[in-house]
Amino acid sequence: MNIFFTCFLVALSLSMDAFSLALIYGTYGLSKKNELILAVIVGLFHFFMPLLGLGFGNFLLNYFVFNLDLMVGIIFLIIGIEMVISGIKEEEVKILISLVGFFLFGLSVSIDSFTTGIGMSVLSHNYIGVAMLFMIVSGICTYIGLRFGNSLSERLGKYATIGGGIVMVGLGLMYFL
Repeated sequence: MNIFFTCFLVALSLSMDAFSLALIYGTYGLSKKNELILAVIVGLFHFFMPLLGLGFGNFLLNYFVFNLDLMVGIIFLIIGIEMVISGIKEEEVKILISLVGFFLFGLSVSIDSFTTGIGMSVLSHNYIGVAMLFMIVSGICTYIGLRFGNSLSERLGKYATIGGGIVMVGLGLMYFL
C-alpha cells in the first residue's frame, strides 16, 4: 500500500474524534473566527503531539505511570457538564469559548496522536511530513464538525447544546470504564 495513503488513513482515523466532538462543540454557535481558531489549535496539537510522542513518549511511558484515558475522561466530563449547565441556564459558559477551553479541547482530541507518535517510525521516517498531514486533516475535520454543529444549533437551539453535553459526559464516563 502507498505510504502516503496509509499515513492519510491514520490521520483521518485520528481526526474522527476531533470531528465528532467539534460537531458537539459547534452547537454553541461559535463565530466563524472562533471556529477557525479552534480548528487551527486542534491542527497544531495534531502536529506537535505525534512528534512529542515520538521523541518523549517511550521515555515517559517507561519511567512515569499515568493514565492518559483518565485525563481525557476528566476533560470530557468537565466540558460536558459545563455544556449541560449552560444549556439549562441558557447562558454561555465562558470557559468553553475561550482560549483555555480551546486548548483543553485540542489537548483532549490529540492524546491519541501522542500515542500514535510513539510508533510513527513504523509509518514513515519523514516525521515532519506525517505530522503536517495529521495537522491538515485534523484541522479540516474539526472545522467541518464545527460548521455542522453550528447548523444543528440553529435548528435545535439549546436542546442541541444540552444533548451534546450529555454525550460529552457519557464519553467522559466511558474513559473511566
